[in-house]
Amino acid sequence: MSDLSKTRVFENPDKEQESIHNIMLEVDLALREKNYDPINQIVGYLLSGDPAYITSHRMARNRIRKVARDEVLEELVRFYLDSHARGS
Repeated sequence: MSDLSKTRVFENPDKEQESIHNIMLEVDLALREKNYDPINQIVGYLLSGDPAYITSHRMARNRIRKVARDEVLEELVRFYLDSHARGS
């Protein structure tokens, strides 16, 4: 008999984790295809949390909402520092 009082974590093996990098590239593409400025739209989303800043085209809105906004910001800062500040 198993102990039902313990917390269990169930993972869905069919669900593939998308990297923040891939999500951001897909969101960028979807925004460009709809003639939006990706930088302005993504910044608006990150600051406000309003998903309406991101188009639903190519499922971009659903994809970016899979990742916490603070994780996106962390990844953007890490990328910037790795590319600019630390490399000089």
